Amino acid sequence: MAARETTGLPGRTASWAQRHRWSALLLWVLTVAVVTAGSQMAGSAYQNDFSLPGTDSQAALELMERHGATQAGASVQIVLQDEGGLEDDRPRVERMLTAVRGLPFVTDVRSPYDGALSADGTIGYASVALAAGSEEVPAADVERLLETAGQVEGDGVRVEFGGDPVLKAEESGGGAAEGAGMLAALVILVLLFGSLLSAAVPLVIAVFAVGGALGLIGLASHVFTIADFTPPIMMLVGLGVGVDYALLILYRYRHQLLAGDDPAAAARAALDAAGRTVFFAGCTVIIALLGLVVLGLGSLQGVALAVALTVLVTMAASLTLLPALLGFFGGRIQRHVRRSAAKAEARGRREGRRWYALAAAVQRRPLAALLVSVFALLALSAPALGLRLGFGDAGNNPPESTTRQAYDLLAEGFGPGFNGPLVLVVQGGEPAARKLRAVLERTDGIAATVPPWPTEDGRLHTLIAFPATAPQDEATAGLVHRLRDDVLPPLARETGARYLVGGPTAATQDFADAVSSRMPLFVAVVVGLSSLLLLVVFRSLLIPVKAAVLNLLSVAAALGTIVLVFQHGGFGVPAGPIEAYLPVMIFAIVFGLSMDYEVFLISRIHEEWERTRDPSRAVRAGLAATGKVITAAAAIMIVVFAAFVLSPTRMLQQFGLGLAAAVLLDAVVIRCLIVPAVMQLLGARAWWLPPPLARLLPRIEVERRTADVGL
Repeated sequence: MAARETTGLPGRTASWAQRHRWSALLLWVLTVAVVTAGSQMAGSAYQNDFSLPGTDSQAALELMERHGATQAGASVQIVLQDEGGLEDDRPRVERMLTAVRGLPFVTDVRSPYDGALSADGTIGYASVALAAGSEEVPAADVERLLETAGQVEGDGVRVEFGGDPVLKAEESGGGAAEGAGMLAALVILVLLFGSLLSAAVPLVIAVFAVGGALGLIGLASHVFTIADFTPPIMMLVGLGVGVDYALLILYRYRHQLLAGDDPAAAARAALDAAGRTVFFAGCTVIIALLGLVVLGLGSLQGVALAVALTVLVTMAASLTLLPALLGFFGGRIQRHVRRSAAKAEARGRREGRRWYALAAAVQRRPLAALLVSVFALLALSAPALGLRLGFGDAGNNPPESTTRQAYDLLAEGFGPGFNGPLVLVVQGGEPAARKLRAVLERTDGIAATVPPWPTEDGRLHTLIAFPATAPQDEATAGLVHRLRDDVLPPLARETGARYLVGGPTAATQDFADAVSSRMPLFVAVVVGLSSLLLLVVFRSLLIPVKAAVLNLLSVAAALGTIVLVFQHGGFGVPAGPIEAYLPVMIFAIVFGLSMDYEVFLISRIHEEWERTRDPSRAVRAGLAATGKVITAAAAIMIVVFAAFVLSPTRMLQQFGLGLAAAVLLDAVVIRCLIVPAVMQLLGARAWWLPPPLARLLPRIEVERRTADVGL
């Protein structure tokens, strides 16, 4: 059956791209090349901004910077160990420290022999204050410092290094994760289409989209604050979404070829049908990502804009570059599709029959399928109730890394809280600072303190307090809150001074608290806007409610999986808190991707409903037409996302596992079991819309029936 004449914008765009295929291809090649070249020439200016105006930690940092406190800049710890005692190594160590003091970017060095030796004298550390903050210290300066200090090693002396600059220098991007994900995606596509050419097309779309987006964001980093961990996240999402969108269109193109269309007509029809689905699915992802802006959390806003731009570029490539490629290779793809169809027909195989049978089986026992599936997802979601936010530190690093070795040595020599000191800022004179130290030494949870140091102008004092527990311990977070709420206010009233609790450990807690407090607003904005879009698209009151509930369930299950593995230390992973910004990032991306499959599946069910007015048949036909491609698209996303579990960075490992788990559960449990069950229970009521609301809403046609490929 030939496709009817298409009049929609996606179909007209596809027609233009096919007629001017060389122009469309060259335009994309030139655009990506120019953007990439411009980005390389300009360089990148990624920077992390976790500042939170209005918090104690931010106010403390600003005061230290204003008054010239050495703690305002970055610092590196040179950790030394000698089983025979470090006192005998003093001349060598002091010579090394003199050389470190001479480095142009070093502002201060405190010797281990100035009260920084362990009780048994075998472990000590030197504190090296740098002129710039952790994010601004050049990697070359860090390497020069490590090389200079490392010369003391030998003859029984062991040297390790700690501090944020060293930690940052050790970290790398996704490594081979992108390549592993692309290779696995290619294998799945070849198995799906049985053709290397058809399999390569979605990968080409993904590469163009990611390449263009990376160049644009590199340039944008000079104008906006964009975190340095943004590029691997962009590649993670861009590769998955790029292959996903191209696959949905290509699969519809294949159906049109089987229905008798010539390649040109099939491309127009596929874009006019599946292209609309891709457009609205992409809009839901972008809406979800832009919801992060309402959080007002520094770098996360830049990350959200960057990933949203990646999805936008991916949509553009799917709607313009893909039809151009089909114009080049449509004839070869058509011959392969028809040969494969003839072989399947000769063997008596009917495409989609298994998905049709699965839908029919679910429809026979819809309530049982619904209850079992929901119970399984709730069980996976349960660990998320104990979600503890924070930031990974050197204690989560690989055991062989120097930062982890330094972390363990300091914990061994000085106690677990030594790796997470609290920096207390006193504005009120030296007597007030001495009074604070006396109070802290009597406070439960404080293991030790360091005498207060005056700033360069003498108008401020800083005091270091070491908790009795590790930085990631819940007791340390409780200590920060107890100091601010119970210990310092009475002291401030007594002395008239101002006391602030700052430092990295307190700042981490402030960031986690800010995410937790703003999360409800963020969820409400994302769910509300996405549901409104579905309401307009499908003109149904219950479809958006169902989609929101199920998508929230998939997000909760993904977070529960992350908590089981990373927070509770499953599968041998070092236990620790979940990265503070990860839940909101995963929520935005997973909620948007879940809407992708929702729009794709429901649009086909709606198409059959409009044609037959039989709700049960519409569900079976919709799942039969989309089950294979949804599963294949999900499998590709899963392998791309799961490949990032191989990353050396804990944040990317958590990110990859969370997205892979969410897509797996969404495609297998929700789309194949829960949605057919719910749609069967709702029947025709699924498409109900109050007449007054129906008159107010605009009519937007997502799916455009082009060929009867029903089963």
